[in-house]
Amino acid sequence: MEFSAAGRLEVRITAADVGKRVSVRSLIEHGPSDEKFTDTVGVLTSWDEGVLRITQRGGESVRIPESALVAGKTVPAAPARRRGPAASYGELARVASRAWPPTESARLGDWELRAAAGGPAGRRTGFTRRANSVLPLGDPGRPLDEALTAVRDWYAERGLPAYVQTATGAEGTQEVLGAELERRGWVREVTAEVWVGALAPLADLPAHPARVELSRTVDGAWLARYGRKGLDEVALRVLGGGPSVWFATVPADASGGGTGAGAPAAIGRCAVDGRWAGFAAVEVDPARRREGLGTAVMAALARRALDEGASAAWLQVEEDNAAARQLYAGLGFTVHHVYHHYRAPEPAPESPAPAGDGSP
Repeated sequence: MEFSAAGRLEVRITAADVGKRVSVRSLIEHGPSDEKFTDTVGVLTSWDEGVLRITQRGGESVRIPESALVAGKTVPAAPARRRGPAASYGELARVASRAWPPTESARLGDWELRAAAGGPAGRRTGFTRRANSVLPLGDPGRPLDEALTAVRDWYAERGLPAYVQTATGAEGTQEVLGAELERRGWVREVTAEVWVGALAPLADLPAHPARVELSRTVDGAWLARYGRKGLDEVALRVLGGGPSVWFATVPADASGGGTGAGAPAAIGRCAVDGRWAGFAAVEVDPARRREGLGTAVMAALARRALDEGASAAWLQVEEDNAAARQLYAGLGFTVHHVYHHYRAPEPAPESPAPAGDGSP
């Protein structure tokens, strides 16, 4: 917190600091002798009608009455020290987008509208929100409300729900845009984290006795373990798309038991893009967990990516996937930023026309 020359706490932020990362102290309880305070760090996303809104790293918003402020200051946009490969949010967002390429895209200023209208049979929701959402890296070139109308129209023409992907927690992420979407009724449906780590330590792990097979294409057995039923041609194009995609399979071992007829013991996917290797779809037979098969799959893919010139790795994991988080932390990965998918609100139903009185 900031102190004045007299040693007193001061509020050194104003509404002009919206969009900046701040640290504030605020009063949460009033009383003659038991006043309590809380500290909040995040991006100041609004300051309206005497209320501050601060979006924290994970995307949670905190509302603080201006009257409760005790101290406040702007702070650096990102921690000065971070473990793992150095990377900007924009670089990682573009790499992740290329790893799950849409089958159709369009530009709206600096925004990219992405669509891949494949998915489970009978549902036109698109295969993965990553390939069926707007990636808003910059200015859409028009006022926000006009841009969102254009977004909704573009997806409606394709029979798809409109999603906007935003991120929080790193320099250049879109806390303010997320707050504006929420103000307009857009609903945050998915939140996940992007983790990064060095590739060489993963590739250098001791060899696992399980045989890991690598392929450029997927077969029915791989898809059986993947568990997404009814994938159509468009979905398979997204799954196999990317600059350089590899699929890993640990064949089922009859002596090891397992579940899923014909399904492998473990699978994985890796998209190599320049210095980056992106890991996804690491799935292990529930009956074969804790055998190191997930690590074996990632190590085999890492060695292939290293051969192609990659040096850094990234992956996405949902916040409630405790097993995956434990695995990736043990492999040296750390959180880089958090991303969110916002879905457009359903249009309000039209009011019926008033009954006529018989007049022409």
